[in-house]
Amino acid sequence: MARIVGGLGLSHVPSVGVAYDRGKMQTPAWKPLWDAYEPVRDWLKRLKPDVAIVVYNDHGAQFMFDQYPTFAIGVAEHYPIADEGFGTRPLPEVAGDAEFSTHLCESLIADEFDLTVCQEMGVEHGFLVPMNLCFEHRPAGWPVAAVPLQVNVIQHPLPSGRRCYKLGQALRRAVSSYEQNLKVVVMGTGGMSHQLQGKRFGFMNAEFDQEFLDRLERDPAGLAEMPHQELMERAGAEAVELIMWHVMRGALSPRACRVHRHYYAPMATGMGLITFEDAFEDV
Repeated sequence: MARIVGGLGLSHVPSVGVAYDRGKMQTPAWKPLWDAYEPVRDWLKRLKPDVAIVVYNDHGAQFMFDQYPTFAIGVAEHYPIADEGFGTRPLPEVAGDAEFSTHLCESLIADEFDLTVCQEMGVEHGFLVPMNLCFEHRPAGWPVAAVPLQVNVIQHPLPSGRRCYKLGQALRRAVSSYEQNLKVVVMGTGGMSHQLQGKRFGFMNAEFDQEFLDRLERDPAGLAEMPHQELMERAGAEAVELIMWHVMRGALSPRACRVHRHYYAPMATGMGLITFEDAFEDV
């Protein structure tokens, strides 16, 4: 039986990818962030997950405003690196698990979540930055297979935080009903507070970010009830990406324990990190 062994909430700032590719992660601006992930990388090596379900949003590499699904999932054996307009990053393509992904689709759709199912899917910084921070890759590939689970946080109307939390709960049921033995981690990406347009360009609210991390640990179901309007007013328009963290938290059992937490705000974006180790129990 497959089981979820851990969950991670983390930011996917695109400049991290640039710094990583150019070997800048040991510079003063980036070293605090890179060092904060060292215990996370060690923790993941100890857990030895087989698959990472990466909950992220596509920024125009795979989906555009004329066709932007609420939820989309990859069911491919491989995911190529997408070109976001400045060339393809020098990273190996990401291995998938089509059989496992297909099972997730069947279970989630039976659980009344209507998914866009993608047999071909390029992945970009929303997916790749978390992978870079958490897993060491080699030219031959990554140490885990992955399932891209894309959420619309771009074009309104958006799914509610409550809906994302329920998606996470359904995802846990789907994973637990898979007969093969797999260890799975769920990564909720995006955020934290930031706004990249309008009169509040550059707005950030570190106090809100810390409150969000507190409640994500102690009151995740209550936190998921926060309306989009309140979230965006308090933390910036793009902070609505945080609804993807609800998918991760909903996928964990009530007995999941926080392992690591960090917060860093070197620019106009709050960059949060929190990890949970899960205790397996029947769903």
